Amino acid sequence: MNSEIDTAPPPPPLQDTPPPTKAEARGATRPGDRIFLGLSRGSGILLLLIMAAIAAFLTYRASLVLTENEGNFLTTFEWDASAIPPNFGIAVLAFGTIVSSIIAMVLAVPIAVGIALFLTHYAPRKLGGPIAYVIDLLAAVPSIVYGLWGALFLVPHLTGLFSWLDEYLGWTGIFEWQGGAPRTLLTVGILLAIMILPIITNVTREVFRQAPQMHQEAALALGATRWEVIRMSVLPFGRSGIISASMLGLGRALGETMAVATVLSPSFTINASLLDPGGGTFAQNIASKFSEASVQGRDALIASGLVLFVITLLVNGLARAIIERRKEYSGANA
Repeated sequence: MNSEIDTAPPPPPLQDTPPPTKAEARGATRPGDRIFLGLSRGSGILLLLIMAAIAAFLTYRASLVLTENEGNFLTTFEWDASAIPPNFGIAVLAFGTIVSSIIAMVLAVPIAVGIALFLTHYAPRKLGGPIAYVIDLLAAVPSIVYGLWGALFLVPHLTGLFSWLDEYLGWTGIFEWQGGAPRTLLTVGILLAIMILPIITNVTREVFRQAPQMHQEAALALGATRWEVIRMSVLPFGRSGIISASMLGLGRALGETMAVATVLSPSFTINASLLDPGGGTFAQNIASKFSEASVQGRDALIASGLVLFVITLLVNGLARAIIERRKEYSGANA
């Protein structure tokens, strides 16, 4: 018996592999990946440049007239931009834009969430399909059509609602009605709620459809009712989506032009009652005065557009902050 033990040759030493580069980590090692990465990055940079160019244009044109404005741009209740010197302000426009948008959001968001929950968790497929199709069609209706419908149908049929509000809530002062035509900020808010309802509903419906099915089945297995499943699994998951959908609708409400101009009886007064005619919005004021305004008047309208631009940016920034803070509750990482 051979006493020598055959031993296998030792394995080669392990070589340290260099860490992947940033391009390799992003999967951009092939030409197609590098091209796609460059196009994506360029699109993002181009979007930022366009936004910066818009902001620079609005700021420049606004500065030409704001330096000559006789009144306080933020607190003046008048709009006489063609006078020498001009005297105009955005107090009434800011009030009307914010109030009408808040009314629209208060009316539209709960209804939209309820419709989305009904379509995704309660309605049978044969009924949910046609309803979803009709909602999609409502989102495609032009704003001028909504405006004509609001002026010719909605306004005449709101007298009963205004009378009821005045009878039971008129003591608050907010719903006191003097009997005029219902071309008020409340009417604008109702019309805007109808216009943004399809947008919020469609986005929220798609978010609810992405809710984890295993979470819902686990809750049902533990004996939860359908509403408890929605409250514990679906709504927490879709909270960020609801906020995003609401911000999309709010952006539509803030910038709506033709429908508001068709329904509202504008005036540069702020009324305590939502049922009194008067008020105005940024977009409505720009649309109604731009064609006949002088160069100085157009610069004043551009200045008001700059304020609307800033308000929109602030609203979207606030929405992003809320979504980031509540990301851990959304269920997206589950």
